[in-house]
Amino acid sequence: MKKIIACLLAFALTAWQSMPAWACTGIAFSAKDGSRLQARTIEWGGFSLDSKLVIMPRGQENTSFTPKGQNGLSWKNKYGAVGISTVKDAFIGEGVNEKGLGAGIFYFSGYGSLAPFNAKKAKKSVADVELVRWMLTNFATVDEVIAGLKKIEIIGIYPPQPGQKAASTGHWRIADASGRSIVLEIENNGQRHIYENTVGVFTNSPSFPWQVTHLNNYVNLHPGAVKPNKLGQTELAAFGAGAGMWGLPGDITPPSRFVRAFFYLHTAPVPATAQEGVLQAFHILNNFDIPIGVEFSSGEEIPNLPSATQWTSVTNLTQPAFYYRTMNNSQIRQVDLTKIDFAGIKAQVLPLDKEPEQIHLVNLE
Repeated sequence: MKKIIACLLAFALTAWQSMPAWACTGIAFSAKDGSRLQARTIEWGGFSLDSKLVIMPRGQENTSFTPKGQNGLSWKNKYGAVGISTVKDAFIGEGVNEKGLGAGIFYFSGYGSLAPFNAKKAKKSVADVELVRWMLTNFATVDEVIAGLKKIEIIGIYPPQPGQKAASTGHWRIADASGRSIVLEIENNGQRHIYENTVGVFTNSPSFPWQVTHLNNYVNLHPGAVKPNKLGQTELAAFGAGAGMWGLPGDITPPSRFVRAFFYLHTAPVPATAQEGVLQAFHILNNFDIPIGVEFSSGEEIPNLPSATQWTSVTNLTQPAFYYRTMNNSQIRQVDLTKIDFAGIKAQVLPLDKEPEQIHLVNLE
């Protein structure tokens, strides 16, 4: 157990020291057939997150980690769920359950701030990195999650770094089959805030209300062309299509990705079906893939990774299904939760890629 905690601490320290490498982008929308979809990327340019596909059956026993070991809140899965882990199998980064509740954690550097761990409350404490698993396996709706959150302590499993009063953390996107979506943020040593997410976009820091307000700086943007304009004797004309979006930020900072995702999402046609929506979500998120290297300063050693975007996922909340692709394999894979017997299946942890690198040659005759 001490070795496990030591590894977790080492990971946390590495992550904290390399915060610019975290750059997740999420979107959520509906199709014309009523399907509710949410999608996201997960970026980490430091090393492979060793992510796995995790199948969580009903009845599975869980106990959360705390800074003292695996002695936090214990619970038994009420619902079956599927998700992708990061670093440890118990740390689910994104997933969905059989009732259509979806949740994911996004890094919240410089703003997320948990209350100090209280050993006397260990038995009601859930580690921030295990909160997604706890939500997915216990609740069917956003309302149930909100009620359940009032009964637990959310803690970090590593101590604050030098200069920090409290451990930094992520913030969470939570949605259900009705289409309701909320954001949970914890700031200032444990102050919790829940926001309705009606813009359909989520990234990292700063706080969610700031990101939404920041959209007003781009009120001039619009889809389509820009008409020529004559000023004095000079005729001004756009160089090409899409000039109405001139000024859309293209860098990889969270505020810029938030703005870009918002405009790409809300100018895209509404897909007719869930299947079309899944493909559209992957196409939109193609714009947020981060090639390895751009987040490192000149002279820094760049890890041997294909991409900083380690995986991208899309979730159908209405007919629960989970889709994903990875930095090694761009083929989209689907897990249909409606075809899984969560009462009979065993807990499983599977590699995301059976073949880590997959390139098919086209034979021409």
